[in-house]
Amino acid sequence: MKFYLSSYRMGNEVKKLKKMIPKNKKTALIPNALDYSKDLKRRERGIQENIKELTKVGLDVEILDLQKYFNKREKLRKKIKEFGVIWVRGGNTFVLRQAMKLSGFDVILKSMLNKDVLYGGYSAGICVLGPTLKGLSIVDNPRVKPYGKKYKTIWDGLGIINYTIEPHYKSDHPESKLISKEVEYLIKNKMLFKALRDGEVIISH
Repeated sequence: MKFYLSSYRMGNEVKKLKKMIPKNKKTALIPNALDYSKDLKRRERGIQENIKELTKVGLDVEILDLQKYFNKREKLRKKIKEFGVIWVRGGNTFVLRQAMKLSGFDVILKSMLNKDVLYGGYSAGICVLGPTLKGLSIVDNPRVKPYGKKYKTIWDGLGIINYTIEPHYKSDHPESKLISKEVEYLIKNKMLFKALRDGEVIISH
C-alpha cells in the first residue's frame, strides 16, 4: 500500500500523487468523518469539492459510505476489492474511527497493506492511522456520537503508522491554534508525532 497523507485537501504534491496512482483508478471516497455535521448543505458541498479535486487528477470517484456496511464486514470486504484508491477526507477523527470499527473497515484496511492500493486523505483521514487518538480531543470532540450513545469512544488509532499526525500546524486554518496545544500535549507526554502545515504531505511507498 502506498500513502499520500496531506494536511489539508490535495496538498502541494499533486504531481507526485499522479505518479502514485495505480492502474486501477477507481477511487473510494470515504466521507464519514463528516457524519457529526447537521449542516447537510455544507457537508454535501465539501464532498462535491473532494470529488472535483480527485476527478481532476484522473481518478474515477465513487462515494463509499461506511454506514451502509455497519455490521456487514464481509460485504464491505468484497466491495473494497473494486478500488485501487481509498481517499478519506477530514472531519471528526473520533466519528471516523467509530465508523471504521462498526463497518469492519479498520480490520479490512490492515489486511490490505501488501496490496497495490493507494491510501490518501487529509486531516481526520490521516490522523486515524496513528497508534492513538489521545491528544486529538483538544480539536475534535470525542463525545460526539452520531451512530448512537451506546458506543464508547475509541481512543486507539489504526496503528498503521507509529506516530500521531498533527495537521493544520501553524497554518491559515481555524483549528491551527488548538493544534499547537495538541502538539504541546504530545511533547509533554513524550509521544511520537509529526506536525504538518497545510500544503505539506507525507508520502510513503
